[in-house]
Amino acid sequence: MSNRKIVDARGSFCPGPLMELIAAIKAAQIGDELEVLSSDKASANDIPEWIRKVKHEHLGTTEENGVWHVVVKKAK
Repeated sequence: MSNRKIVDARGSFCPGPLMELIAAIKAAQIGDELEVLSSDKASANDIPEWIRKVKHEHLGTTEENGVWHVVVKKAK
């Protein structure tokens, strides 16, 4: 059973949310899910692009009340 960690990067602007995700992924276990909360719309594109590049699993992106939720599963 994986656990989901919230990476609250609201109020931080690119590349802040991605930097916070990278730090959290390094500390996470394989199979863990991380959900980045970002108020920066650029994160909705930048984070999934980085996830693909480094071969983690992008589980989805949603927007709710001006906050982007990007969910990633650590694959390696």
